[in-house]
Amino acid sequence: MSELIQTERPRPGVLLIRLNRADALNAMNVELVEALHAVLASVRHDSETRAIVLTGNGRAFCAGIDLRGYGTPPGATEGEGRAQAGMRVQQHIASLVEAFRGARPPVVAAINGAAAGGGMALALMADVRIMAEGAALHASFINRGQSSCDIGVSWLLPRMIGFSRAAEILLTGRPVDAAECERVGIVSSVHPAERLLDTALDTAENIARNSPFGVWMTKEVMWSNLEVPSLRAAIDLENRTQILAAMTKDHREAVHSFLEKRPPVYRNH
Repeated sequence: MSELIQTERPRPGVLLIRLNRADALNAMNVELVEALHAVLASVRHDSETRAIVLTGNGRAFCAGIDLRGYGTPPGATEGEGRAQAGMRVQQHIASLVEAFRGARPPVVAAINGAAAGGGMALALMADVRIMAEGAALHASFINRGQSSCDIGVSWLLPRMIGFSRAAEILLTGRPVDAAECERVGIVSSVHPAERLLDTALDTAENIARNSPFGVWMTKEVMWSNLEVPSLRAAIDLENRTQILAAMTKDHREAVHSFLEKRPPVYRNH
């Protein structure tokens, strides 16, 4: 694993991922993004890793793409045109959205500082967001002469807070502080900086206490039902998933442990 990503397992079933380019405000370059792809791929189908916490080292969560140079993504060939090379970089970063969504463990973003441009997108990719009091989101793409519709932001943010609020944030590129993020529903809660990581780990540990299949299906169905065209389609998917869950041994263990007034012991069976 690259030194630009640090990982540890501080709680049972919880993987902590730290972006580790503090001197560059954790800005994205090809090495950092490739390392993040690698760690997410390593737990994509992992039932032992039950939840993930993502945060940044230093004073920023992530400052977005490194404007001093991103680097060359895997597969690039010499002599590619500008559009081809640019698209390769774009897809390398944007494919993180599917990597986050496709990972079985839910991701809790502990937004410890500024999350700008691609860093804001990275925070929005998570399943749960918790924020430090002094942190802020910045849709800074538009302040750099680009569109703010990038890396999934134009799909994710309106679904979180509605079109008008999202449009105002994306069109102005203004900072959105922690208090506003909590008020409009971008983040679940806001905490003093010194309590942020422990709170995120507590949240991840609470997720990890539930059955692996139940958590997996809850994450998968929630994301899928953001895209279905009707309530009926959403309920049909819920019905099928619930029957699958009811057929697991872990479901029977959950019922027995409840009746016997003891903690459940899940084996992903």
